[in-house]
This record gives sequence, C-alpha cells and structure tokens, in this order.
Amino acid sequence: MKGKALLFQFGILIKLYREVRFKVSKVKVIDSIMGSGKTSWAKEYMKKHQDGKRFIYVSPYLQEIENNILKDCPFLIQPDAKKGKGSKLQHFKQLIVNGESIITTHALFKLFDAEVMDLLKDAGYTLILDEVANVIDTLDKVTKKDIDILLNANVIRIEDRRVIWLDEGYNGVFDGRYANIKYHAQEGNLYLHRDSVLFWTFPVTVFNLFDEAYILTYLFEGQIQRYYYDLFQVKYTYNSIQKLGKTYGLVDYDSSSENRNKYKNLINIYEGDLNSNYVSNGKVKGNEFSSTWMRNAEEHTIDRLKKNLYTYFRKHCKTKSNNTLWTTLLDFKTKLQGKGYTKGFLPWTTRATNDYQDTHNLAFVYNRYMNPIEKSFFVDAGVKVNEDLLALSDLLQWVWRSGIRKGEAEAINIYIPNLRMRTLLYQWLNHEEIKFKK
Repeated sequence: MKGKALLFQFGILIKLYREVRFKVSKVKVIDSIMGSGKTSWAKEYMKKHQDGKRFIYVSPYLQEIENNILKDCPFLIQPDAKKGKGSKLQHFKQLIVNGESIITTHALFKLFDAEVMDLLKDAGYTLILDEVANVIDTLDKVTKKDIDILLNANVIRIEDRRVIWLDEGYNGVFDGRYANIKYHAQEGNLYLHRDSVLFWTFPVTVFNLFDEAYILTYLFEGQIQRYYYDLFQVKYTYNSIQKLGKTYGLVDYDSSSENRNKYKNLINIYEGDLNSNYVSNGKVKGNEFSSTWMRNAEEHTIDRLKKNLYTYFRKHCKTKSNNTLWTTLLDFKTKLQGKGYTKGFLPWTTRATNDYQDTHNLAFVYNRYMNPIEKSFFVDAGVKVNEDLLALSDLLQWVWRSGIRKGEAEAINIYIPNLRMRTLLYQWLNHEEIKFKK
C-alpha cells in the first residue's frame, strides 16, 4: 500500500509541476536595438548548448540563413522538400522525430499544424524566433455571404468569436469552395470579426510547447505579435542584449541604456520645402502619405513627390545610385521611381538583413498605420493598440538596414516628408513619449 500511495503522490506532484510550468512564462522577448548583437547572442547560445538542447531557429529570410547563421551553426538542419517527398513541412516533421536541431524561415513557421504541435509536445525544443512573425491574417475571397451560408446551413457555429466547424454529414458538399475555412476552423485557428471577416491566427499553443522561446526584436510593445500575445494572454518577460567582453549576454531590459544620443549626431533628418510643397497652400495635416491619402492623391501631387525625391538625392545629397535607399507603398514604386535612385528601392517591411549597410542616403515616403480591420480585431477584444509605436518600429527597422547599423555606426541622411513619421523619429531620438501630437 505504501508503494501505491507514494506513486499516487508522485503522480500528483508531476501533474502540479506541469500545471505550474504551463502558467510560468517560457517566452522571453529579447527587445534590443538593431545591431546590438541579438543574432550574435543567439548563435553563441546555440553553439554553447548544442549537445544538451534541441533548437528550432526561425529567420525571415533564406538568404540570411545560408549566408550568416549556418556558417557559425552548421549543426542546424534546413528542411528539404526533396527529402520530404516534395514538402518542406513534411521533412521538418521528420527532423523533429529524429530530434535534430532545425533552422527554417518564417514562411514555414506559419504552416505549423496540429501534427507539428503533437510532435513538439515534450520533445525538449528551444525556439529562437528572429523578428516577430506574421501571427494573424484575413482569409482572402471570403465574403459575408459565404459566412451567412455556412451559419444558416449549421455547418459552423461561433463561440467567443472562434469558428467551430460542425459539418460531419454533408459528404464533402461544403468542401471545395469552403475547404480553406474548414481546414483552419478544424485546426482551431479561425475567428469571426464583426460578422463579416474571418481571421486566421497562428496557433498560440505552439509557444507553450517549447522548453524556452526567445523572440529577437525591437520595440516589441508596439508590434502586432505583442497584441496577439495580449489577446491570448500569453505571458512573456523582457530582456536586452549587452556585449560582455568578446561575448554577448542577456541583461534586464532598460531602454535608457540604448545611448540614442549617439544616433542623434549621426542621423541627419531633412528639414525644408520638400516636406510641404506637395500639399495645397503648404498646409500639412500629418495624415499625408497614408495608404488612403496616396491612393486618393491627384496625379500632379504624385509627380511633385517624384520631383522631390530626385531633388533630394541629386541636389541635397549629391549621391550616386549605389548609395541610396528609398521606400514607399509597393503600388507606388513605379510612379515615384526616377533617374539616379530607382535601383535603391527596398520594401519598408524589410528586416534582419545586412545587405544594404553601405548606403547612406535614404528616403522613407510612407505614413505607416495599422490595417483598420486588424486594429479593430484587437481593440474589440480589449487589447490596447499603439499605432505610433508600431509605425516607429517599422521605420527604425528599415532605417537600420543602412550604414547606421554597422558596428561602428556611420552617418546617414534621411528624407521623411510625412510630419507624423518624422516627429516619431525625433521623439525616439530624444527618449520622449511615442505619440504623435501635431
């Protein structure tokens, strides 16, 4: 009887341990300025623990994996479609079964399904996610009419905004056109927003299947993945990176230690007529260059902006095309490109690459706002959203592709014609509250 009692008590302790372990945050946000050594720390950490831990490292770009990470961490294995019978995801699953340490892209990370989650349970993996992931998305080509059809036919029901698939007896009648809805609903990752929009969300339970999960980023507080964590009540802690001699270590998060004053002297922000000559009577409101404003802008306004870019690069910077970097909405790239700077276009969403650090003359022609539907998806659930911090985060990530990101940061010139985006950069440099107030 004693033996049985001990076994029973041991079982209770194991259960309690698992419950506590679930509640304790295993997600560590490494919130540290670009170029501070986040990737270097991650490589050192994996090399140091390669014999005792299993890793899944997720990078935004395949090129970064092949040109940087694998050179220092050759023990990481990339999923190969040829070895997965035409599917990288299938090979990824096999690598988990084999207990290998894996390196992959955000694109594959987004495809994690129920089988991946089942394989990750108690498999002892550590996740290192380089930059925040795309954790929510709307389902394309799904209309309110489609949703009403499925609801009226009792094929789906809604519980706390989550879409539950009920169709078990229609023998595929609702497959085909609605196969995508069925798949995501059965995976438990589909939500109905305001009776008309379907949102896919990355399976949040994935983050709890790892022994540890590290998110390498900057200004996490303003990013969509943070809103997603708050929505699903994922606990996380904050750390930063600090160089300790020849190595890198984790320290308590402290934004005041970033030495932004150094960058104030290196970032030359253009101030002049090019910041206002594109609006009638020079009356700048602050909403200029948003997606809506640009799509409604008249042809002569777009033409003025194009001339401004040419004037800035050729007359103010007096630079060659190989020393320029500029961005705008992708739909307006062709309309705004011009002689001497066209080839320097880089999408404003670009992160985690060192390929452009020899450029020193920049132009950021966009006023970043969160997609209104995405914003309302979080706000309706009581999640606080800071669009200004999100805009600043994306601006800084893009700016830090240039010479400012070098180990010995180099001076840059930047043209930001939008008042709001320019103000947010000034506020960041001065350690002020991030909020646009005209």
